[in-house]
Amino acid sequence: MANDRFRWSDATRLFVQGTPLDVQTSHPPAYEAEIHTLRHAIRGGHDFSVGPDGIDVLPSDPGNPGLFHSRSGGTTGPAKAIRRSHRSWIASFEISRDRLDLSARDVYGVLSLPSHSLALFAIVEAAHLGADLHLLAELRPRAQVAQLARAGATVLYATPTQLRLLCDAGGAVPSLRQILCGGGRMPQGLRSRLAALCPQATVTEFYGTSETSFIAWGDGTGPDGAVGKAYPGVEIDIRNPVDGTGELWVRSPYLFDGYAEGHSSDTRWHDGFVTVGELGRIDDAGHVFVAGRHSRMVTIAGQNVFPEDIEVLLQSRPDIPHCAVMPLPDDLRGTVLVAVIAGQPDAGQAQEVIAQCRAAFGPLAAPRQVIGLPDFPLLASGKPDMRTIAALLEDRT
Repeated sequence: MANDRFRWSDATRLFVQGTPLDVQTSHPPAYEAEIHTLRHAIRGGHDFSVGPDGIDVLPSDPGNPGLFHSRSGGTTGPAKAIRRSHRSWIASFEISRDRLDLSARDVYGVLSLPSHSLALFAIVEAAHLGADLHLLAELRPRAQVAQLARAGATVLYATPTQLRLLCDAGGAVPSLRQILCGGGRMPQGLRSRLAALCPQATVTEFYGTSETSFIAWGDGTGPDGAVGKAYPGVEIDIRNPVDGTGELWVRSPYLFDGYAEGHSSDTRWHDGFVTVGELGRIDDAGHVFVAGRHSRMVTIAGQNVFPEDIEVLLQSRPDIPHCAVMPLPDDLRGTVLVAVIAGQPDAGQAQEVIAQCRAAFGPLAAPRQVIGLPDFPLLASGKPDMRTIAALLEDRT
């Protein structure tokens, strides 16, 4: 049973925004209570549920492998509760221990709330390995950089957007040796900016989903557009390919056990493999390329276009902190794309964005318009809230 349930090592020291967890403060952040509950659940051998409304302890059978529920972000559809076993993540902790040399000697930094699956993974991994842990959610990026440096952080889990904001904040974190980036594709130029912020750090990009956990990882040495090679223990099967690109199916020890709440028509199982509707390809050297979700693909004048590719390009611009590329109906072409960005673009910026997209993707695939949203809708994970953005666009038409 030792590998069936998480453990919370007594060696782990946990700090919330610079203060030890068990030291009372006059204005503790709201998520501090959630960390207490999570620690209690793991130490007590309980099942638990993590979501936007907090962390709850669930009834559990000590004789069975540990289970927990985490709610997916609901980026393009209703949120779902993912049911998975403790051992599916513990297997990855062992990969991190062996391949990345992570151990109780490390000091982890986590920038997101525990309701975000990437942050939850980092928190549980650090506690399981016995590493120190600094939770820095809700601090401004400049304060996060300062706290990471002050704590001597050696391991950082973050999204591409969070890493961009840290680079924008300035400063340096020379103690960092491992940066684990998940939750979206890294935009061009981010690795070189991180080399200035954290000169000793190796940056590892992960690709995966809430249902599959890790699928691929890489250190940026592969071809442009690749998300890495298959994560250890993962089998990837590209099915029904057209010109090499097909539906991406995965079999591994890290897969989820099903949905505790909700469902997705994109998620299907067959012969131990699962797909969530992602399309991609693998080259002869084993590099994995992800085109995007089949449900987000649009056809414009007979050409298949993946908005995710355009979003990665736009996120490489320092003047666009958040963006979403969305389809709109068009009488002539059937569908056109618009780029929705955070803030209020002026005419010059909008023209520059459209010209850049035309040069990269051609006139058919490029967004026809740039729309600014001063209050850009984000999920708790920091990803764009596509459903809300789509509703706002519908109200404009």
